[in-house]
Amino acid sequence: MELWLLRHGATEWALQGRHTGSTDLPLLPEGEEEARNLAPVLAQQPFGAVLVSPRLRAQRTCELAGLAAQAQTCADLQEWDYGRYEGITTADIRRTIPDWTVFSHGCPDGENAAAVQQRCDRVIALAETLATGPSSGGPIKVALFAHGHILRSLAGTWLGLGVGGGALLSLGTGTVSVLGHERQQPVILRWNAPVVSAERSTP
Repeated sequence: MELWLLRHGATEWALQGRHTGSTDLPLLPEGEEEARNLAPVLAQQPFGAVLVSPRLRAQRTCELAGLAAQAQTCADLQEWDYGRYEGITTADIRRTIPDWTVFSHGCPDGENAAAVQQRCDRVIALAETLATGPSSGGPIKVALFAHGHILRSLAGTWLGLGVGGGALLSLGTGTVSVLGHERQQPVILRWNAPVVSAERSTP
């Protein structure tokens, strides 16, 4: 099985570095462009299943990327619950907790790593259940449209590092990342790869 991790396109808060969990912000025009740019790349892949966060920004990215017809909403793919840190930047939080990260400290009145770990385990188990049946000779691919911290957490879990492994990874909006195997070992096959439109790539 391969997990294709698709972070949603840019939103106002994403560009400002503000933690965006339950706040259902729309994509910016540039975020919609990022989502559309995913379409030709994803159209080349035969996905066995497509899972998408219930948040509008992820749903819209999935739609513009051309996979809405195949998509199933998965509540476990929604972003971390940031609690009292919703809408606040890391820089602001570190004025009172200098070494804070979401992975190490969690969020007051929100989630911590242990809670998110359970969600990541469930997502991977669900993907494995859906990735059954005939393939075209390669691993069955499952697309996951979601958010920065939950996708980083999933990658850490896939690698056997747990949710905390996500702290070692950076993930931009509108990017493609792929998790798979090398000789049965879980690995990252592709990470944080931006997709450039055909118009921009033409000299």
